Amino acid sequence: MKRRVRIGIWKKVIACVLWLFLCGQIVPVNAEETEGASVPEPLENISLYATAAVLMDADSGRVLYEKNGFTPMAMASTTKIMTCIVVLENAVLQEEADVSSYASGMPKVKLYVQKGEKYTLKDLLHSLMLESHNDSAVIIAEHIGKQYLPEEVKRKSASDFTIEESKQAVAAFAKLMNQKAQEIGCEDTWFITPNGLDATETIHMPDGSDLVKEHSTTAADLAKIMSYCIKGSPAAEQFLEITRTQSYSFAANGRSFNCNNHNAFLSMMDGALSGKTGFTNKAGYCYVGSLKRDDRTFVVALLACGWPNHKTYKWSDTRELMEYGLDHYEYHSFSEVPIDTQRFQPIPVVGGCTKVLGETAYTTLEAVGDADGGLLLREDEKFTVRYSVQESLQAPVESGTEVGCVEYVLGDIVYARIPVMTKSSVEVIDFKWCVEQIISRYLLFHMEE
Repeated sequence: MKRRVRIGIWKKVIACVLWLFLCGQIVPVNAEETEGASVPEPLENISLYATAAVLMDADSGRVLYEKNGFTPMAMASTTKIMTCIVVLENAVLQEEADVSSYASGMPKVKLYVQKGEKYTLKDLLHSLMLESHNDSAVIIAEHIGKQYLPEEVKRKSASDFTIEESKQAVAAFAKLMNQKAQEIGCEDTWFITPNGLDATETIHMPDGSDLVKEHSTTAADLAKIMSYCIKGSPAAEQFLEITRTQSYSFAANGRSFNCNNHNAFLSMMDGALSGKTGFTNKAGYCYVGSLKRDDRTFVVALLACGWPNHKTYKWSDTRELMEYGLDHYEYHSFSEVPIDTQRFQPIPVVGGCTKVLGETAYTTLEAVGDADGGLLLREDEKFTVRYSVQESLQAPVESGTEVGCVEYVLGDIVYARIPVMTKSSVEVIDFKWCVEQIISRYLLFHMEE
């Protein structure tokens, strides 16, 4: 009888162990909790001349104000900020570029270069950004773009290019511009020319259809490009140095040149950082500029801001938007709302080893790192802190496994994210563990006898 009781007990122990060893996976469920306030609509009614306008927080990329800000439009010479940053990131300023007949034939405003001349990229970039010379843009584009052409063209001097080869080199440079635009998140921008002259091209699609594209951007994308140029690019310091230069003189090819900065905004407001004007008959007057005060950096982008004789409209619109930002937005660090560590309770691990048979395995959690940065907020705004952690895990679990996150959200956009990781490892129930449990139970049973 006693032997039968023992056998019955052992059957239950073994069955329990095998059940734990063979148990199925429980699908983790995301637990999401929030705290904070929703984002209200802008209250102020701003009156602007520009057809399209954006005020952006350059640090976060958040649009603080927009008027037709996501409508693609021609952007004229504001294009040249992208031309400049692509050159700074892909070439050395001491390099010399040759002048082609195609470049020398660009319409004014121009440096009036001549075929066969040579200029350093440094001189050309100052000509490009201070005086907005269209021929300088093409010299630059050919010099860099030809590196992506077939070897026989790549080896040639631009001064020996045919018109078709010049256009191929410019197109290769425009491809770099479009790649950079995509890289920084510009979804509605398309570059065809390096100087911003109005242009249209037809792209032949793989399915045999034709796609007609215009040289265009949106005010939001233009502001995003400027934000990248002054803060995100590894060449941001060089970009600021060039675009903030008031006057630049140089000599080349037996001639002397003097370039003066036409960005009047630099002397209009304290903290003005950089900017670029633009005009074509199609685009109208355009402008993109930036300003920094304390820990706030604003970018304003304006498209179609009047036509002759309304050249000053862009300055009044820029001032109004910058003052609106300065008056209504203050910087708030994400660290102002500390992480609630009570949210990170140990979570169960299904199929995990424990010291005692029948107990549930757990792993502890921690938020790794801090939320860097912050947001510019109006007085009536508050960002949301959202917690999301899996409710259970499947063994095995290694320490340092990401199982959730803490997100700092405004509206439906996540501006910062901190991963939540496991602090401890949990081994999976295996045959060795089962044997150890059987032996442990056997010894315990005999000790109780």
